Amino acid sequence: MKSDFYIQKVSKREIEPLLLTFHYLKDQSKTFKSHYNYGLYQYGNSECLGACVFTCLPVPEIAVGAFGLKRDQQEGLYELSRLCIHPDIQQKEHNITSWFVSRCIKNFRKETKVRAILSYADASLHTGIIYKACNFTYYGLTEAKKDFYFVDGTKHSRGSVKGKQGEWRERTRKHRFLMKFDKNLQILWKQENYI
Repeated sequence: MKSDFYIQKVSKREIEPLLLTFHYLKDQSKTFKSHYNYGLYQYGNSECLGACVFTCLPVPEIAVGAFGLKRDQQEGLYELSRLCIHPDIQQKEHNITSWFVSRCIKNFRKETKVRAILSYADASLHTGIIYKACNFTYYGLTEAKKDFYFVDGTKHSRGSVKGKQGEWRERTRKHRFLMKFDKNLQILWKQENYI
């Protein structure tokens, strides 16, 4: 029963074990950005059973493409960058994830000015149905892009790759979801029918 659970703001340290164990990006979770973090707990149990992390947009170009906003106009734009529920809880508690996300967003909006929240779902792993269930609007897939990987398998991050040994690989596309609160924000992306 949902009445057995509660949500509280937490530190990065408190949600790290859950993310490093169960999130599909656990290999990258050691370096995940942390800003507004919320944890899911069950009364009588100190273990963190869910994590919802809101961060500023990772690169300003996202807000340029989505809203046409310059760097100095991007206050209040956030990304739901990590979401994870312990698998045992997901199996036992019907709709616990949408319940958790909805309440995290409500708490988040009480803490700070939130104009919009963006979230992605990696198309190679899932379709982001939870965001649709939480009333995010679907804006299709991200554009097709490629990343350069060195011979040893590490991904190139910055600078020229001219003369470097490696190969270009297709980047996984992501489903884009957006929840807008600021009525003055104009969305440049095209809304699409959810798959």
